[in-house]
Amino acid sequence: MIELVPPSPDLYDSWLEAEDEFGDAHRDGSGFSGPRPSTDRPAYDAMVADRLSMADPSTPVPEGFVHCTFLWMVGEAEFIGYLAIRHALTPFLLEEGGHVGYSVRPSRRQEGHATRALGLSLPVAESLGIERVLVTCDDDNIGSYRTIEANGGVLEDVRNGKRRYWLDASAR
Repeated sequence: MIELVPPSPDLYDSWLEAEDEFGDAHRDGSGFSGPRPSTDRPAYDAMVADRLSMADPSTPVPEGFVHCTFLWMVGEAEFIGYLAIRHALTPFLLEEGGHVGYSVRPSRRQEGHATRALGLSLPVAESLGIERVLVTCDDDNIGSYRTIEANGGVLEDVRNGKRRYWLDASAR
């Protein structure tokens, strides 16, 4: 069974294996954008420190970004995936990104990890003052919309090819 934990220097080897699986694919909830991240140890340690700092309201964030609590899906010391809880919604996040984003490493998909992780993220979102949590996914991403619906997500609409669901953070 997985748990959500803050990014950790101790998970480097498992994270590196997962990054090899992800390759150049986008990783929702990772905080990465653009090309594949550097995977050497100093870059990893810097990334962990950066992700941890993003939850601190006193940390400056780049224009267009919001504070974010990054959590990792971990089971038996194995890195399984990324999850991010964005503390606020920009116009873009309101339309397409939502409060929560997540990705499961390819070798561990279709095992229920995303469903459990999303459920575990709701009390964290509530503790951040987020009562209604917006989670979005591509309209054709059956696995993701089933994950959201399994956690009580109510479909508001589909915009620009994105399903937009609202979840009650206090329902858990």
